[in-house]
Amino acid sequence: MVRARSQYVCQECGAVSSRWAGKCEQCDAWNSLVEETVATGTPGGLGKKSGRATGVGGGSTLNLVELTGAADPPPRLRTGDAELDRVTGGGLVPGSALLIGGDPGIGKSTLLLQTAAKVARGEPGRQPVSVAYVSGEESVDQVRLRAERLEAADAPVQLASGTAVRDILTTFDGPAAPDLLIIDSIQTMYLDTLESAPGTVAQVRGSAQELIGLAKRRGTALILVGHVTKEGSIAGPKVVEHMVDAVLHFEGERGHPFRILRAIKNRFGPADEIGVYEMAGDGLAAVVNPSSLFLGQRGEDSGPPPSGTAVFAGIEGSRPVLVEIQALVNPSPLGTPRRTVVGWDTGRLAMVMAVLESRCGINFASQDVFLNVAGGLRLSEPAADLAVAAALVSSIAKQPVPRDTVLFGEIGLTGEVRPVPLTPQRLKEAAKLGFESVVAPFPPARGKTKRAPSGLNEHHTAHVTALTTFLGVSRRK
Repeated sequence: MVRARSQYVCQECGAVSSRWAGKCEQCDAWNSLVEETVATGTPGGLGKKSGRATGVGGGSTLNLVELTGAADPPPRLRTGDAELDRVTGGGLVPGSALLIGGDPGIGKSTLLLQTAAKVARGEPGRQPVSVAYVSGEESVDQVRLRAERLEAADAPVQLASGTAVRDILTTFDGPAAPDLLIIDSIQTMYLDTLESAPGTVAQVRGSAQELIGLAKRRGTALILVGHVTKEGSIAGPKVVEHMVDAVLHFEGERGHPFRILRAIKNRFGPADEIGVYEMAGDGLAAVVNPSSLFLGQRGEDSGPPPSGTAVFAGIEGSRPVLVEIQALVNPSPLGTPRRTVVGWDTGRLAMVMAVLESRCGINFASQDVFLNVAGGLRLSEPAADLAVAAALVSSIAKQPVPRDTVLFGEIGLTGEVRPVPLTPQRLKEAAKLGFESVVAPFPPARGKTKRAPSGLNEHHTAHVTALTTFLGVSRRK
């Protein structure tokens, strides 16, 4: 006999509890437990069933194959957007599900509406495909106004406004299923078989499961838009990120015109790949050369460079990116000096300053330190250590870093500068943008093949003291 019982589910992390509590024991969120009714009962046995299969459990026998074997690469649906195709690994895979999240107003709906229009129109040499766009947050008229602003109103996109998953399945679960289905957003969808409100953990999980099942059955490429929490992670249960094939984050600062589409998970391509866009009046435009965007007006100024700036040659995914790192070190009027970091890890800044104090005798104890990655890009690569150290030393010593020089390298606690991967790509990008010198670690000795000449004046350093010598700063007592 089936019985109904209640359980309490955390709306922040999805943890399940048998009783209500004011604070979730898993994520420490307050007042996040919501009661949900579930049907329970004694499950039937797994004995043999007549007319089914010959297995002991009554199920079908699995088809076992060898681990080795040839497999064709998955087909790709080109979107006409070079940056989106780069991030997804070459285009959308039919039958796959993609989840894209980002802050409110960052441009998720704009990006997807532009993508829907490009796919529906087709490209030279490719036939247009059917595209459906279902909005649960806006009316049809609102989406049409955005399409007019983006000059996409003439695209043959099938548009609808609705939030019931049953209606979506009834409309598209058939032979005329679209090749691309966009759901904006998954937090607004609901199943009428669940009693909880839209946006709760149960509704988000159940709606995503039904829509992903539709994509698998009909070979439709599915894109789900997800809201984010105040911490920046995608709202709802973490299991949704496990269910989909790719997770993309749309990032950017409101005060800057550019946006970054970053792959967090991708079953059909490389993870941590990025695509760069620039927000304009008529929508998002792909940026072919992100380094020129992040460096701004640096190359147009012919005067002496200011102190406290250094250019870092980094890698984002498989793409080399040059970005300017700015540091300001100033005597502090406070008893506890301030440490303000934008675009980098605060703990890593503390480590670099400690190494400079211990190994180079540069004192930051009574100094306010402000560090900024120009353009709003967020760096997580350890190779930025050497460029950060150069900006700090340049600012405190009032000694500019040469304008035509880029830096990269990881700094250890003993002060050694460790080699980093993908050095040829970094040097090639620097040479392409007109830089003439590079300060980098020595290449690893275990390499069997010699690297081709980069055309740059390379200054190899094994210790941070060599960096201060290069900048003309003597060791301080």
